[in-house]
Amino acid sequence: MAEKITMGSNGVLSVPSNPIIPFIEGDGIGPEIWQVAQKVFDAAVEKAYNGTRKIEWKEMLAGEKAFKLTGNWLPAETLQTAKDYIVSIKGPLTTPIGGGIRSLNVAMRQDLDLFACVRPVKWFKGVPSPVTHPENVDMIIFRENTEDIYAGIEWQAGSPEANKFEKFLVEEMGVKSIRFPGYSSYGVKPVSSEGSKRLVRAAIDHALKNNLPSVTLVHKGNIMKYTEGGFKKWGYEVARQEFADKTFTWDEWDELKKEHGEAHANEVQRKALHEGKLLVKDIIADNFLQQILIAPKEFSVVATLNLNGDYISDALAAEVGGIGIAPGANINYKTGYAVFEATHGTAPKFAGTNSMNPSSVILSGCMMLEYIGWKEAAEMITSALQATIMRKTVTIDFYNLMSGATLLKTSEFGNALIENMGLVTGNVQLKKSSSL
Repeated sequence: MAEKITMGSNGVLSVPSNPIIPFIEGDGIGPEIWQVAQKVFDAAVEKAYNGTRKIEWKEMLAGEKAFKLTGNWLPAETLQTAKDYIVSIKGPLTTPIGGGIRSLNVAMRQDLDLFACVRPVKWFKGVPSPVTHPENVDMIIFRENTEDIYAGIEWQAGSPEANKFEKFLVEEMGVKSIRFPGYSSYGVKPVSSEGSKRLVRAAIDHALKNNLPSVTLVHKGNIMKYTEGGFKKWGYEVARQEFADKTFTWDEWDELKKEHGEAHANEVQRKALHEGKLLVKDIIADNFLQQILIAPKEFSVVATLNLNGDYISDALAAEVGGIGIAPGANINYKTGYAVFEATHGTAPKFAGTNSMNPSSVILSGCMMLEYIGWKEAAEMITSALQATIMRKTVTIDFYNLMSGATLLKTSEFGNALIENMGLVTGNVQLKKSSSL
């Protein structure tokens, strides 16, 4: 009998052999890529566990389908279902035109307090890439998911609210740097110590559990000293106060250099890393975007605020084949709530063409399987994906960039994955997405 996944008092998920997992098929190309993904998941679970485990899928409504059936883009029932069943997965959703919800994805993340947007980025051999050595890109991004620009605090130029805010800044706060008063829109980005620390804490936890070498705090604190700079400061505080015996931080290095000289600081760092301590460091966001092209091996786990994470996620995805093959998850590590999702858009002009790559939602499902502890099924899918790509049997996005490839429809690509399950040995899984 199918049962719910539950969160134990010890903070660990309890997953039955037949869990009920809600899904949103999505808009545009969503229904066709979801149909394929579900078949792939079911086949992998069946083969990995010889029929002893099975997912019971439960549809929940959001997006255009929800609006047509209920008159609501994101029904309250859907949000409650996501909470009741803890773990869910979704396809891409459209953004309603006009007033109301700015983004259905953002609304779900806010309501469920899914504070970590987790994006593993790793190259599959044979995937076309614009960089010379995509195999050097192997990172997992922890992007803060509830603050910064996702808080959505803005006022349009000329509105009473913008005028009131501007007057407050000038007359009450003494601000003199507004270049064009009376003609400016305004946005406020809240960044809190609590929000920053729980995100960095999750990133450090992940790095330690998976024996990864470093966590990099990416920020723009040289300009925004109290928001982006605060993120950096609070991130280091988490490392030094909560993980002191397991980490070495660059701000520790700075202190040692000032007190005892650079040679001593270097020696302490060398010893700490030799002992297996996790290195926690930081980098300015614009420099990071350069370094992921020049020296991607220097980065492993990345923790950053929302807007930076948006840029970084897509830039890194481009290096390993594009967002069509990029998985993603939105997680609250305290409640266990997790929504796994395709990271690309709805591509409405291709809806119904049976031509798009379903790999993003499929790999997001692999993250979901790993999250519930079913790593064998996840690895079976990623191994099959690697085999399918190596055989150059691909969808149109990769076909156009490969020579000698065979073009498959979306459904045919899913069938190829199922046929190739178990044919590849060795670990080709998204290793940094394990133990999410």
